[in-house]
Amino acid sequence: MKRKSSTSSSVLLPCHVMLAMLGTLSTCPLVAQPLPPDSTKAAATPAGTMQTMTEVVVTGTPLATDITHITPTVTTISRQQLTQYERPNMLSTVADYVPGLFITQRGVMGYGVSTGAAGGMSVRGMQSGAGQVMVLVDGHPQYQGIYGHSIPDALQTINAERVEVVRGPSSLFYGSNAMGGVVNIITRAPQTDGRHTTFNMGWGSYNSIQAEAANTYRKGRFSSDIAANYQGSDNHRDDMQFYQYGGRLRLGYDISRAWRIWGEAQMTHFAASTPGPETAPLLDARQWVNRGVAELVAENDYGITAGGITVYHNFGRHKINDGHTADAAPRDYLFRSNDALTGVNIHQGVRPWKGGWLTLGFDYQRIHGECWNRAIDSDQHLNRMMEQNMHYPLDTTHHELAAYIDLRQNITPWWTVEAGVRYDHHSAAGGEWVPQGGFVFRPVRDAELKLTAGKGFRVPNLREMYLYAVANPDLKAERLWNYELAWRHRVLSGHLTYGVNLFYLQASNLIATKMIPELGRAQNYNTGKTDHFGGEIEATYNVNKVWSLTTNHSYLHTDRPILAAPTYKGYLGATMRLCCVEVAAGVQQLCGITTQLPAEATATTAAIPQTKEHATLLSAFVAYRPVPAVKLWLRGENLLAQRYELYKGYAMPRATVMAGIRCDL
Repeated sequence: MKRKSSTSSSVLLPCHVMLAMLGTLSTCPLVAQPLPPDSTKAAATPAGTMQTMTEVVVTGTPLATDITHITPTVTTISRQQLTQYERPNMLSTVADYVPGLFITQRGVMGYGVSTGAAGGMSVRGMQSGAGQVMVLVDGHPQYQGIYGHSIPDALQTINAERVEVVRGPSSLFYGSNAMGGVVNIITRAPQTDGRHTTFNMGWGSYNSIQAEAANTYRKGRFSSDIAANYQGSDNHRDDMQFYQYGGRLRLGYDISRAWRIWGEAQMTHFAASTPGPETAPLLDARQWVNRGVAELVAENDYGITAGGITVYHNFGRHKINDGHTADAAPRDYLFRSNDALTGVNIHQGVRPWKGGWLTLGFDYQRIHGECWNRAIDSDQHLNRMMEQNMHYPLDTTHHELAAYIDLRQNITPWWTVEAGVRYDHHSAAGGEWVPQGGFVFRPVRDAELKLTAGKGFRVPNLREMYLYAVANPDLKAERLWNYELAWRHRVLSGHLTYGVNLFYLQASNLIATKMIPELGRAQNYNTGKTDHFGGEIEATYNVNKVWSLTTNHSYLHTDRPILAAPTYKGYLGATMRLCCVEVAAGVQQLCGITTQLPAEATATTAAIPQTKEHATLLSAFVAYRPVPAVKLWLRGENLLAQRYELYKGYAMPRATVMAGIRCDL
C-alpha cells in the first residue's frame, strides 16, 4: 500500500505541470580549453553552415574533446553555476543541473557514513552507495576501499573548477564502479598570471557555520592553489551534530609548450552524530573520519599526439560507534578501519590519419582494506566474532589491471563513429571484456543525434566478499548494458540549447542479500536481471546579459523498487544579474521516492509496506555587492517548509536560511 505524502496539496505542484516546463541549463560562457588535434577540424556541421562556440569536455574520453564528436551524454556544471548559491558542498547544486541524477540528504549539513548516512548518488537507478556510480577527481577514482563508494563530505565546492557528469556506463575508460555513470570533479588551476584570494563566511539555521578561504597564484610557468574550509551544524534533530574541516594544495609547472607537471594533496576530517530513525532513536552513534588524496600528473600535447600519466594514492582512517537503542547496553568497542587505493593511469591519443583519433590506455590499482574492533577504554584489539560465521577482522588486498583502446573517426562532415574495448582483470573477480560504441550524426546546423551502446561492470567490494556474516567470497561481477538515443540542438545563435535522451538499461548479476536455508543465515548473492528505462529533457536559455533560465526533467521506470531513486525529478531555475545585485531561485519537484523497501512477513514480524514520498522544494538566493570586491549574500532552502523523508524515519529539515559575506581580493 502506498503511503500518502505529508506534503500539502496546496503547495505540491503536480508532476505533469512540471513536465511541461522548459527553460535553460547554463548561466555563463564555456571555458575554452585545448582540443586534441583535428577533433573539430573535420567540420562539426555540414559544409556551408555556421559554427557556434565549441563545448569541451574531458570526461567520457580521457582527453579534452569537442562534445559534439563523442557518443556519451555529458553534462557540464561550470564554476559559476557551482558557486551560485554559495553552498560549501557541491552535490546539491550538481543534482539541480543534471537530469536523472539524485542526491540523498539527511540534514542542514553533513552526509556522514555508516548507519543513517546520506550523500548517495542515483543515476538512472544505479547507486553510488552500491559502488555503481563512480566519483572521479581529475579523472582518477575517489572511493573508499572497503565499501567501494565515495565519501561525499570530502567533495567541497571551493576545490572545483567544474563538474562533468556522464549519464551511462563509462567502464571503457574508468573500469569497475563506473557501471552506471561518472561524476568527474575537475579541480582549480590558475590560467593567467597574478594572485587571487577569496574569503567566504556564513551563519544560519541550527547554528550552522561555513567558512572557506582560497588563494590562487600564477607567474610564468609556475602556478599554485591553496584552500582551506570548515563547516559545522547542530542540525535539526537532537544529537545530530556535525563538523568538517579540510585543506588542499596544488602546485604546477609548465616544463615546455608540450609538457607540464602538477601535483596535488587534499585532506578532510569530519565528525558526525547519527540519532537514528525517529521511531527507534540511537544513543552514542558517532563517526570520526579522515580522508586524503595525493597525486602527481605529467601531461603532454604535441598536436598530433597528446596524453599523460597519473600516479595517485587515496587513503582513509575511520572510527565508528554504531550506537545503541535506549533499552540496550552501550557498545564497549569502536569499529576501526583503514583503506587505501593506489593507482597508475597512462593514456595517449594520436591522430593516425585524417579525421581519426586513437586512444590507448593502461590502468593499475591496488585496493587495500583492514578493519577491527578496539575497546573504547583501552588500546586492546577485540578479535572476537560479533556474529556467528563473521569474516572478521579484515586485512585484504586486491589488484586490478586493465588496458583499453578507443577509436573515434569522422566518416563525413556530418557523421562520426566511435568504438572501443577494454579488458579488465581483477585478482578476485577474474577478467571482464568491456565494449562500447556508437554513432554521432549532425543532420542540421548545430545539432547532434547520438546512438550509443555500452557495457558497464562492477567487481564486488571487500565488504561484500569478506566482511560481516553475509559475506560471500564467490561473488561475481555485476554487469550492465545501456542503450541510448540522444538529441541535442542549439538555436537562436546559441542562446537556447535543448536536449532529449531516451535510454534502456539491463543489469545482471546485481549483488543482494537473502536467507540461505542450507546455511541457516543470510548471505550476499548475485541476482537475476533487472530492466530500467526512461527519458530525460534539459534546456538552456540565456535570454540576455541579465536573465538566464534552466530546466531539466527525468522519468525512471524500474522493474523493482530502488531506494532514493525518484520516478520523476524536475527542476526549474532562473537567475538575474543586474549591476551589483544577483537573484536566483529554483524549484525541484520529486515524485515517487521509495523511502523504504518492502519486506515479506515472517512468523515473528509483520510485512513492511513499500513507502513513497513526494516533495516540492524551493530554494532562493540573493546577493548584493556594495563594492566589487565584497558580496553580501542570503540563501534559503526548502522555503515552502515541506515535511518529507528520503529515508524512512529520517525527516528532512523544514525551511532553513543562511547569510554570509564573500570577499574577492
